Amino acid sequence: MAEIPEIHVMIVDDHEIVRRGIAEIVDRADGLKVVAEAGSVGEALSRAELAAPHVVLVDLQLPDGTGIDLIRQLRLVIPSARSVVLTSFDDDEALAEALEVGAAAYLLKTVAGVEIANVIKAVAMGRTLLDERTVTRTTSKHADPTATLTPTEKKILGLIGDGLSNREIGDALGVAEKTVKNHITALLSKMGLQRRTQVAAWVASQRAVAWRQPAPR
Repeated sequence: MAEIPEIHVMIVDDHEIVRRGIAEIVDRADGLKVVAEAGSVGEALSRAELAAPHVVLVDLQLPDGTGIDLIRQLRLVIPSARSVVLTSFDDDEALAEALEVGAAAYLLKTVAGVEIANVIKAVAMGRTLLDERTVTRTTSKHADPTATLTPTEKKILGLIGDGLSNREIGDALGVAEKTVKNHITALLSKMGLQRRTQVAAWVASQRAVAWRQPAPR
């Protein structure tokens, strides 16, 4: 994805003081501009259509719904916009749900301001990221949970991380959807996971780690 000259950002948080503080951080960063703010799902949807942001920062708890609801609806209203969850909830279930509906990043509000700006820029360029604390928690559970996966299972793992459905994975690999489901059942067992969304979260965390590592000299 080509770099955007100026990245337009919308901030959705029902606490005005918090929202204004985030807006100040974003506006101070080079190449970023806050084009809209909202305090609810309804406000966000109406303002997003007019503002056409590239990236939307979304709190999980809103007075008329959840950030998950908003992200799902934003994908219909402005499909080109990418969503970043910015929340105080350090919760695996919320992380999995956010990734499942298409969030490109999951950040905790304890993150440094400069990191918020960096993640916005990376997400606008097409990357999927998690904050360092979440990555550490997610990856520390297993040294290498993919060690016993077959080559086909590893391919399916990557395709799940790309957001493909079982049917799309089957088409990509030239196998039946039922065969894909069988492979996913096997890889879940081998990785010690219970749900497909946990697989997506794990892949996203690994890609975030790879993004953070400095390029070899």
